[in-house]
Amino acid sequence: MNHEAIYALYSNVVKVINDTPYDASGNEVTVDVDAVNAWVSPEQYARDRRVAYPSIQEQLDMQYWDSVNGTTTWKDAIEAVKTEHPKP
Repeated sequence: MNHEAIYALYSNVVKVINDTPYDASGNEVTVDVDAVNAWVSPEQYARDRRVAYPSIQEQLDMQYWDSVNGTTTWKDAIEAVKTEHPKP
């Protein structure tokens, strides 16, 4: 079960042990499993972008060659990542 989703959706949950959420009094909290499974972190797009962006070295090389050749390779690469992984 997605613990990050449980904490985000249920503010009364203070710990999760073996996929079972508990409140501050140690009582088990009932959760909507479908809602937990459907939840997407609002920061997921940022994680996806970090993986998809070219390395800094590659980006600097693109920028250099764009300035020499008058091209937009770097801008196009960054735009493609942002389009593929839009900010919610």
